[in-house]
Amino acid sequence: MPERMHARALHEIQFIRETMTRAGQFTAVPGWGGVLMGVSAIVTAIVSGPPDESPRWLALWIADALAAATIALVTMTQKARRSGVALWRSVPGAPAQRFALAFAPPMLAGVVLTAVFTAAHLAARLPGCWLLLYGTAAATGGAMSVRVVPIMGACFMALGAAAFAAPASAGHWLMAVGFGGLHVVFGLIIARRYGG
Repeated sequence: MPERMHARALHEIQFIRETMTRAGQFTAVPGWGGVLMGVSAIVTAIVSGPPDESPRWLALWIADALAAATIALVTMTQKARRSGVALWRSVPGAPAQRFALAFAPPMLAGVVLTAVFTAAHLAARLPGCWLLLYGTAAATGGAMSVRVVPIMGACFMALGAAAFAAPASAGHWLMAVGFGGLHVVFGLIIARRYGG
C-alpha cells in the first residue's frame, strides 16, 4: 500500500511539473543574439545595395538569414542553458515547442514566397515580404514569450507594409532599419530586462 501511494504521488508531481512547464513563457529569446543579428543585417544592407534582380543581392540576404538563424539558435541554447531551461528535450507542449510551432509557418511561407517573387522578377519587392512575414513569425511565436517579442513583431509587420508602399530602391534601407535597427533595439531591451 505505501509503495502504491508513493508511486501515485510521484506520478502526480510529474503531472504538475509538466502542466506548469506547458503554462510557462518561452524566456530563452536571446537579447544579445538579436543585437548580433542586427549588426549583421546592417552590414549586409550596406554591402548588398538596393534590391534588384541580381543573384548577388539575393545570395547576400539569404546568407545573412542563415547567419542570423545560426546566431539565434546558438545564443538561444546558451541562454536556456544558463537559466536552466530545457530547450530541446522538453515536455510536449512546452513553451519552446509552442514558440517554434507558431514561429515556423510564417518563416516557411517566406521561403516559398521568395521563390515565387524571384521567379516572377519581383525580387526588388522581397524586403516588404520578408519584413512582414518575419514580423508575423515574431508576433505569433512571441505570444508564447515575454511581452516585448510580439511588440517587436508588430513593428516588423508595420515596416513590411511600409516597404511595399515605398519605392523598391529603398528596400535595403528598410531591411537595415528592420532586421538591423529593430533587432538591435529590442535585443538590448531583452538583454537588459530578461537576462541576456
